[in-house]
Amino acid sequence: MPTQYYTASSLDGFIATEDDSIEWLFPLADVNATSYPLFIAEVGALAMGSATYEWMLRNVIKPAAGDAAPWPYTQPTWVFSSRELEPVEGATIHMVRGDVRPVHAAMTQAAAERNVWLVGGGDLVGQFYDAGLLDEIIVQLGSVTLGRGKPLLPRRIDGAKALRLTAVKHFGPGMAELRYDVSRSTDEATL
Repeated sequence: MPTQYYTASSLDGFIATEDDSIEWLFPLADVNATSYPLFIAEVGALAMGSATYEWMLRNVIKPAAGDAAPWPYTQPTWVFSSRELEPVEGATIHMVRGDVRPVHAAMTQAAAERNVWLVGGGDLVGQFYDAGLLDEIIVQLGSVTLGRGKPLLPRRIDGAKALRLTAVKHFGPGMAELRYDVSRSTDEATL
């Protein structure tokens, strides 16, 4: 059961704009035409940061315009935040803070032999990487540039064996998916 960072990024390496918007992503591909349906079927637990969680609240659960929707995940979710956040009724959401290692242990146990998905943001994923807990990065690379924003993974990862490209796929006119295995040996990566 790997721990995976599955996300989308602009061509210049940003997962969201400076104000946490991902609106740039939606015109590029239909999510059902990507690997997401197969990916989410294998996920047993999720983790996300507070900015990602609050985006979900603002844009999915309680949007200012349009229809509200229920929490989209049936899997237990861990939200890392240093402050109190509004809960979502009926969802299995654990609000946590601090070291990712004990939370990862709880997540893998809850995942019950299924994958652990690190939804984002990049700094939270970097903490899992720093702790040697990240196994795979799956990036849907979009054909747009943002100029500035929230970085894909704000860490220096280099070395011949740190990341190994395992697959490349094309989705529609504006998306390519890159899959990388991540070495768990910290002496192969410079942080």
